[in-house]
Amino acid sequence: MLLYIHIPFCDSKCSYCAFNSYVDKFHLKQEYMGALKEQLLFEIKRFQPEKQTIKTVFIGGGTPSTVAPELYAEIFSIIKPYLLNNVEITTEANPNSATLEWLEGMKNLGVNRISFGVQSFDPDKLRLLNRAHNPKQAIEAIHNAQKVGIENISLDLIYATLGDTKELLQNDLETAFSLPINHLSAYALTIEEGTAFESKPQMSKEHLEHTQWLFKQIEEHGFKQYEISNFGTYNSLHNLGYWEYDEYMGVGAGAVGKYKNTRLYPQTEIEKYIQNPLDIRSEKLSDEDVKIEKIFLGLRSIVGVDQELLNGEEIMKADLLVEEHKLELKNKKYFNKEYLLSDEIALYLTS
Repeated sequence: MLLYIHIPFCDSKCSYCAFNSYVDKFHLKQEYMGALKEQLLFEIKRFQPEKQTIKTVFIGGGTPSTVAPELYAEIFSIIKPYLLNNVEITTEANPNSATLEWLEGMKNLGVNRISFGVQSFDPDKLRLLNRAHNPKQAIEAIHNAQKVGIENISLDLIYATLGDTKELLQNDLETAFSLPINHLSAYALTIEEGTAFESKPQMSKEHLEHTQWLFKQIEEHGFKQYEISNFGTYNSLHNLGYWEYDEYMGVGAGAVGKYKNTRLYPQTEIEKYIQNPLDIRSEKLSDEDVKIEKIFLGLRSIVGVDQELLNGEEIMKADLLVEEHKLELKNKKYFNKEYLLSDEIALYLTS
């Protein structure tokens, strides 16, 4: 079982961000964390985890580093009995708010993995994306995370942005790999509804050749790709849990949970969530929904797709792709060799 905790506070709204986050609600932090605790206790009753069955915790956002460690303390106290001995506990952070003191406080609570929203080490690109930090802050924050003893450090980079060149991306990679990281996420800029970039579709410029080159560069630094956007010498157990279709508690405004074949959606607006954190909408997933999701998730990651999940016609199609060396079949499981084609392969199998 996994646990996801959503922190919707941000010190700036990035131009591309469609996540549930707010820049003007900081005065509600304490009330919000109290409501989050109430929902967490409710979800524990719903999921009924046995002792030491939560294998990963992920604090995402928003920007978790905008909330002081003291406000997380009660949450960690509640979940402690349910955590595996070797639990992976990740928090996201932005370089400008992840101070040395904040990192020390989170490490003392049990955080052993951190994911920094760096996006680029180019100052002009950071301004274009409306990021609140500069390259120096990003480098310093990553070194500070190592300094306080956080074992696993990741950073995000964004590519396929207007103005990207191979030289710019190469400089980003060289800087990234000069730092003490063991994981890197590379995301193509996508234009989402409700973002500042919605009216500027020209901001996203992805070219397959550039993407293939970028991924090859990352792997040449020893970071193996284990999902379409994720590389590392360490693979995030929380990420893998999603792709393996584990159950997960989703706690916080705008979080999503999955209990058996039901998806769970708490309120997204902070004020409404504080007022009633147990107002949670549910969506029943059909067997076909589950099957389709498992196929798409399996083909875009090292998880793969169980042969028994497919019907006769789908197996015939999958075997044809094996013959064409586009899929591999190992131990009655299909694996995709080219993640950039994962959606096309999934659509071919299921159509």
